[in-house]
Amino acid sequence: MAGLFASGRIIDAILVLVALEALVLILWRRRDGLPLPLVCNLTSGAALMLALRAALTGADWTAIAGCLAVSGLAHGMEMTLRLGGLAAPGRPAPARPEPMPLDPHG
Repeated sequence: MAGLFASGRIIDAILVLVALEALVLILWRRRDGLPLPLVCNLTSGAALMLALRAALTGADWTAIAGCLAVSGLAHGMEMTLRLGGLAAPGRPAPARPEPMPLDPHG
C-alpha cells in the first residue's frame, strides 16, 4: 500500500475515476451539455490531484505550483459563476441578493 502512495499510482487511480465521472456526466447530459460550474469543479479537483501526485513523486516545485495555480483559477471561475459574477453561456446572470446590513439591530 505504501508503494501506491510513494509512486503516485493511487492518484492515477483517482484521476481515472474522475475521468469516468466526467464521461458519465457528459453522456447523461449530452443534449444540454455540462454546466460550466461543474466543468470548473472537475478541473479544479483534477488539478489538485495532479499537484498531490507531483508532490508525492518528488516533482519540481514549479510543477506543483502550476497545478495549484490551475486549480485555483478553475475554483475561482466556479465560484464566480455560482455566485452570479458571470452569466453562464446562454443564461442571464442571476439577480444578486440584497447586502446584509452591518448593524443587525439597525
